[in-house]
Amino acid sequence: MTIKEKMHNTELYLPTDKEIWEEQQGYMNLLYDYNHTRPTESEKRNELLKELFAEIGEGCYIEPPLHANWGGHHVHLGKNVYANFNLTLVDDTHIYIGDYTMLGPNVVIATGGHPLLPELREEGYQYNAPVHIGRNCWLGAGVIIVPGITIGDNVVIGAGSIVTKDIPSNVLAVGNPCKVLREINEHDKEYYFKNRKISI
Repeated sequence: MTIKEKMHNTELYLPTDKEIWEEQQGYMNLLYDYNHTRPTESEKRNELLKELFAEIGEGCYIEPPLHANWGGHHVHLGKNVYANFNLTLVDDTHIYIGDYTMLGPNVVIATGGHPLLPELREEGYQYNAPVHIGRNCWLGAGVIIVPGITIGDNVVIGAGSIVTKDIPSNVLAVGNPCKVLREINEHDKEYYFKNRKISI
């Protein structure tokens, strides 16, 4: 099995391997260019995102600074995905984010992990597990998603939550560790925030 196959098969590998290191640095240079664009350079930003990401749909907006191990090279975005400041993508393997999903400031989505055995960590070993986030989700500020997680469609994850287990569709989930609080229900069709009625 090649080093790149190990990266995407949850196998242990050494991320400092020369074969992948040089390629990774190329994407990091592009990410540096993206993070140093001016706010008025939207066209340049869009072109850079197309170079950086594995897939990116129409209408996506990522507010710099963006942090990503591979510059977004293993990230697949649907259309109209929005990410606020300081999105961190540990994209050593694939991250999938569905259409219309919104990410608050300081969200972390990690695919890379390290073994519990101290001797293996000392040698620098790593493994990766993909993350899947569904359509029309909202991840509040400071949400952390660990490797191997799947989040369904229409999910709201409360600010500061740490997602350590899969989350089903159509729920509000909060906490550390993140747990389902309730389903999105009839009340949410009438009120958008506390006692504020939807009037549009």
